[in-house]
Amino acid sequence: MDWNSTPAEQAEPPMSRRSSLPLSSTIPASPNTVWVDATPLLQAACTDLLDGELIHGENFNLFAAMSALEIMDPKMDSGMICKYYSVDEAIEDGVGPVPISFDRTTDVQCTLDIMDHLLACEATWHKGHSLAQTVFSCIYLLRPERTVPSPILHSYCKIIRATCKAIVSVVSDARTHEEEDLFTMAYGLPLDGDGDEKSLSLLNAVEENLCRQLRACKAQSSRRKQDMEPLQSDIDMEEGYCKALLCRLRFRKHFFHVLACMRRPQGKGLELARKHIASSISELECIRKSADFLISTASGGCSIGIEDRTTASGRKPIGFDASLNSRVSAPAPPRSIKMLSWNKAIEYFEKLLRDLDFICSYSLDPSLEVLLRFVTQFQSSRPDLVARSHLQLLLVQEGRLYGRDPMFAVITRAAGLPETTKNHDIQRYESVMQLGQLVINMLKIVCTNTAWQRRKLGKSLQDWRVIYVQLELAFTNKFGEVLATSNDENGVARVVKQILIWLEEQAYWIAFRFLMLGFELELYSPSEFFMVYWYLYAVLVKLAEKTDSRMEITEITAAKRKGKKRKDSSKDVGRETRIPPAVRFLQCQIHLVEGLTLVIILWISSYVCLLQAALRNEMAALHSLTPFNSEQEIFLQHFELLQKACIPEQITYHSFKESTSYARFSNIATPNCFQQAQKLAKELRSSFSNDHDRLAELRRLEQVAEHNSVAMNVICQLGAVEPNSLKVSFEFIHHPCYATAVVRRA
Repeated sequence: MDWNSTPAEQAEPPMSRRSSLPLSSTIPASPNTVWVDATPLLQAACTDLLDGELIHGENFNLFAAMSALEIMDPKMDSGMICKYYSVDEAIEDGVGPVPISFDRTTDVQCTLDIMDHLLACEATWHKGHSLAQTVFSCIYLLRPERTVPSPILHSYCKIIRATCKAIVSVVSDARTHEEEDLFTMAYGLPLDGDGDEKSLSLLNAVEENLCRQLRACKAQSSRRKQDMEPLQSDIDMEEGYCKALLCRLRFRKHFFHVLACMRRPQGKGLELARKHIASSISELECIRKSADFLISTASGGCSIGIEDRTTASGRKPIGFDASLNSRVSAPAPPRSIKMLSWNKAIEYFEKLLRDLDFICSYSLDPSLEVLLRFVTQFQSSRPDLVARSHLQLLLVQEGRLYGRDPMFAVITRAAGLPETTKNHDIQRYESVMQLGQLVINMLKIVCTNTAWQRRKLGKSLQDWRVIYVQLELAFTNKFGEVLATSNDENGVARVVKQILIWLEEQAYWIAFRFLMLGFELELYSPSEFFMVYWYLYAVLVKLAEKTDSRMEITEITAAKRKGKKRKDSSKDVGRETRIPPAVRFLQCQIHLVEGLTLVIILWISSYVCLLQAALRNEMAALHSLTPFNSEQEIFLQHFELLQKACIPEQITYHSFKESTSYARFSNIATPNCFQQAQKLAKELRSSFSNDHDRLAELRRLEQVAEHNSVAMNVICQLGAVEPNSLKVSFEFIHHPCYATAVVRRA
């Protein structure tokens, strides 16, 4: 109901009120079409239709009914919630006046409010809402030619449009917008302006003029009057307004330069982008500080709460109508959008800039292993869509890593093959080319959000398995038994062997990442931790084996190239002392997962001792049944994608059940795996002294091991004697994936 209408208008039926409005002219008639007012027809139909009936054609069916729109329903009919039916109608009603006000002080205040609200709209758009109903709810953006008489507002609107165009381009090119399909839909909005260079030159001219204005207002009063006319009528406020305008314009300029520099091929603009990022963060801080000044200038003070206001001053901006573009949002019904507050918008852009700075700090290392660790570290901060899109476009350009390294060269380097192998003829085989495409897909997948990443990684495991089988069969058929010989000197056979070993290792890394992401997404309930850690243990053991095999072969190959002879196999007994740090790092996690599994077994066993005296030594009730899923169904739900890819081999629900169902509390070996993990973590510090991320991870693993070691001792000592006195819970205090057992008195 329109609360501004008269009682007579409110009593009038909606159809008759709509007929009094002028027909929309947003879609002009063509020679083959004529617009006719359908209101009388609909009014006549309303008198004859009963409840539940609708008008439809002969070919209308149930499927069409499910996607039909109900006319006059505000949730379905986007035209119902429109206050104006065109931009011109809103302008005629005075929604976006130019000039904003004939009072120069009010004009500056309103311009600042428009800038702040546009910042909030842009952040809301980045969070997944429609561009039409956020940024382009501003009439000044929809009709940019009207702002020419106001250079400050005109330059700001032009750079906003250029920024939106750049962001739509990067997200579309990265194809990560499938997470939120509405993000890149422009709905025919005027994104294309006069070009980026012209927008920047206009912005620079306005910035230079404001700088002169600021210098003039700092000068003596007599000199100020001779130099130039003040920006607004209140001389005492001149400096504050100039600074507020300057920091907002400078932020837009530097942020646009960040986007442009990061799109340069082969990462050539990353260093310059970091400088603009630092400037953007500095200007954001100035924008935040300007809030106190702008609130003090607001007439009547700020009545809106800090969490609701979309401007620094707290005033409501003019020139905006969120429903103005709701009709161009088809095929989706109009959404109800709550704009981010001004403070939240600044926090969003600060985080976005920090994420982009993290990307720019990367050294573009050609090692795939280093790259995947970097992406994993980047994803731990939960970056938003724009930052992840820039990362993906940096990693994969024209089918090459960073736009320079062919994928076969990346694979051979990851497999530990000599540098000369990157030109090997084997890269022309179809299965090898498919493997290269698989690596490209993996790099794109790890740049998606956590939920999409986990699902796509799980589904891609079958592709890795298929490629492995195809490579093995193709080269076995071609070279016969050559691949099976251990001392083969054939170049192709050696290359294929190492690629196959690396391929298996990479598949297990994907499986490991898949399981770990489940913890980040909180997909596992505490009652399922035992099952997940049991499976994670099996994956980690295989991953460590494959990593060790690859590194051993790489070491042997390197020794042969240097003319060194391999030592006798009898002397390899002491190889444990020469286990590579990467393998020992995995072993540390293996001990940790094994210890967690034992803690859960001990706790549940002691609990079973109390509740089921008749089955005191049996673990038949190791896992409680749920009313919705059986234990086997839960196992399949969590690990079905891994099972389809046979990762690991011979690991099934029956093997899980067999290894846990008959465990006896009195016979459980209780080696303190946590102490072994803690010892390894300390020893590995020197190996990763220059890797701050690895050192931080080792500290987290060490903390988990230390606390769980104490918990395990308590459960071992008191669990069998008085299990009812203990209350054990598992919390992620020190690590997002490895739980810490917290033992309390019941």
